[in-house]
Amino acid sequence: MLEDPGGGAARREGDSFKAELWSSCRGWRKMKLHCEVEVVSRHLPALGMRNRGKGTRAVLSLCQQTPGSRPQPRAGGERGGPLPTCLVICTLRDKRGTRYELKENIEQFFTKFMDEGKATVRLKEPPVDICLSKANSSSLKSFLSAVRLAHRGCNIEVPLSTFTPVKTSEFEKFKTKMVITSKKDYPLSKNFPYSLEHLQTSYCGLVRVDMRMLCLKNLRKLDLSHNHIKKLPATIGDLIHLQELNLSDNHLESFSVALCQSTLQRSLRSLDLSKNKIKALPVQFCQLRELTDLKLDDNELIRFPFKMGQLTNLRFLSAARNKLPFLPSEFQNLSLEYLDLFGNTFEQPKALPVIMLQTPLTLLESSARAMLYNRIPYGSHIIPFHLCQDLDTAKTCVCGRFCLSCFIQGTTTMNLHSVAHTVVLVDNMGGTEAPIISYFCSLACYVNSCDMLK
Repeated sequence: MLEDPGGGAARREGDSFKAELWSSCRGWRKMKLHCEVEVVSRHLPALGMRNRGKGTRAVLSLCQQTPGSRPQPRAGGERGGPLPTCLVICTLRDKRGTRYELKENIEQFFTKFMDEGKATVRLKEPPVDICLSKANSSSLKSFLSAVRLAHRGCNIEVPLSTFTPVKTSEFEKFKTKMVITSKKDYPLSKNFPYSLEHLQTSYCGLVRVDMRMLCLKNLRKLDLSHNHIKKLPATIGDLIHLQELNLSDNHLESFSVALCQSTLQRSLRSLDLSKNKIKALPVQFCQLRELTDLKLDDNELIRFPFKMGQLTNLRFLSAARNKLPFLPSEFQNLSLEYLDLFGNTFEQPKALPVIMLQTPLTLLESSARAMLYNRIPYGSHIIPFHLCQDLDTAKTCVCGRFCLSCFIQGTTTMNLHSVAHTVVLVDNMGGTEAPIISYFCSLACYVNSCDMLK
């Protein structure tokens, strides 16, 4: 290997790589990485061809080349010297694998999305990009550190495998679905397969969410039903691909604001919170706007979030056997296919409205209305936190404007068929009507809407 003109700096950098690698790989018997791989030829665009755009499950190994297996050196490459390390990619169809020389043969690393288990290694010869995905992020970092050292011709100083074909059992680590329905089957001494996309752990007696589950970055469906979980960690929101979350039949008393404001806003489609002890959902819950299915049966709900109408993608809503006295005004904005509110303690609409108007409006009320009407951004870094909470919980008048603590409150009944195609009867009397509460920012708005309140 050529001497580094930088002298000791390069040696120190290499030593730091070795130290980091040795620390992260201690206890490994072989340098291997399980992930999906796509090898893309950079000649394809010039030939008017495209790659498949889909990875294949593979096992990547760093192997010490034997003299007989060593490929011919590239033009200008050095001959002789210590046997270099090569990268071997084995798939289920090709268990012997394809070998790529690494020493001074890497043009560039692309590691921007390494925390998501993705990276690309661009080789000089052959001119290909090795695209890695669905890898364990910590294993990927360690593996690429070793690949960097091999590229520089350094001694990796961790055990390397000699080249042998990969066994079929190696590919069992690529499980995408695991169902556990008893305590005796629950894994205590080993991790969940990192490639899981669907995990069910029901009837396991869990009192908290296992933190090992939160490392499964490919998870799309998580079923923790029929356990004893009392609280959800905010880090569930780090599961960026999670689409279905089943938490039914647990001991939950709340659904945190942190989860409502996490990446679940963009990914979560189905949420089952039935058979818990939840009394109310935060107003921020309505930021989960990708929700299509929501189950809240058999809780202790005394109200819906009053901005419920913001869940514009919601199609299935079930909240039977709760303690709901009325529905919020924005409930009328929903467009559902199925609605079940059976067994709630709906109240009869009050004949007289509740009047909480003040004339003139307070400075706080006027300022809040102006901020919300003009959509002025706000946050706890700009105004006090308690004012942010007031703005978050502002009522919406039937005219579309907002009000904080100055309003008229009225109730009327609504036929649930106006918001849902299929409606389960709300009581044993065959009714499909429920009381709805409305807010008015001024006397004029109330008078103009009085026909609706009759």
